[in-house]
Amino acid sequence: MVILALTPVWWSLGKAMANPGAGAAGARFAEWVRDHGGSGFVRWAENVWYSHHQPPKGGRPPPGAIPPPPTAHSTGRGSGVAHLPEPAAIKPFTDPPIAGEGQWHPAGRTVDGLPAVYEAFMRPDPIHTSLVIGVAYMDTKLLEATLYSGSYVPGGGPWHDTAPIPTTAAESLVAVFNSGFRMPDAEGGYYSEGRTVLPLRPGDASFVVYRDGTATVGQWGRDVSMTPDVVSVRQNLHLLVDRGAAVPGLQANDTTRWGYTLGNAIYVWRSGIGVTSDGALVYVGGPGLNITTLAECLVRAGAVRAMELDINSEWVNMATFDPTGSVSGVAAPANGTNLLPTMDGGTWRYFGSWDRDFITMTTRSGSTASSGSHSATSTPRHG
Repeated sequence: MVILALTPVWWSLGKAMANPGAGAAGARFAEWVRDHGGSGFVRWAENVWYSHHQPPKGGRPPPGAIPPPPTAHSTGRGSGVAHLPEPAAIKPFTDPPIAGEGQWHPAGRTVDGLPAVYEAFMRPDPIHTSLVIGVAYMDTKLLEATLYSGSYVPGGGPWHDTAPIPTTAAESLVAVFNSGFRMPDAEGGYYSEGRTVLPLRPGDASFVVYRDGTATVGQWGRDVSMTPDVVSVRQNLHLLVDRGAAVPGLQANDTTRWGYTLGNAIYVWRSGIGVTSDGALVYVGGPGLNITTLAECLVRAGAVRAMELDINSEWVNMATFDPTGSVSGVAAPANGTNLLPTMDGGTWRYFGSWDRDFITMTTRSGSTASSGSHSATSTPRHG
């Protein structure tokens, strides 16, 4: 009788563990436990594990983790194509900095001969000096955003824009990155393709995509609101950065405002997305971040408003694509490069049966994606 009673449980667990779109086996098990009333247990277990596996203090990064400064180059930013200026270097947190720390390098394929994505690498604070995070700057005059929805997060499908990334989109794909928490943990709403999965909450941090592909980050009801031009809204907690600074009163141990997952005082893999004063998107991702250091990194990257995305090494993932030498010019895992070589999921993650939402950046309609070497000459990327 006991075996019969447990049969639905084993069937449900077996189905979850067999789902390749839900991450590694450990992540699949943890998500299944969360979905079946065990969120408190998973949080406790993760907090215990991470509190005993905090990043080391001091030390230096492995050789090559921070690329050397780029050589002098001409980026072609003076061309007649509408584009944003090349970003200014990021001021490192450490003194003295490592050569090349905070310096931008073009990444991914060019658009109309111009770099559309730049990447920089730096240590996240003056204490954990052996760790390196990645920062990506995305030119929103050359790129447009699309929110892809998953069967699990947010659910509520079927969706038109969902994994795997189709060939029609891969022909112009330049970059892709992870979205936010599971919806129960995001404490916010989700809207896309004319469908409201969960109601949008006033005051929540929101990643908003408009009909022309423009994307921004803002507080719902103040900076952004529903208009006929809005095609997607992804909410996740509250703003971390506002008016160019970490929000007042931001505290790493505040789990009431910033979500209780793991406890925000703990240093783990985290990611965030922000918008600069001229409309560029900046993504930060890497190890050894708590909620306050993530906010400070986004500020250093130029964000005037920013929000946290997902956390934990399993879910933090960003890649750029440069199909150099490809006759088709189609982005694929083989011509992709992760922002950090230590990121889980590889460059193939969103080309398979991934069941969570994510964001792509593709060339703007009418622009030409160049699959070849950059017009800018830069130091080869690490990894």
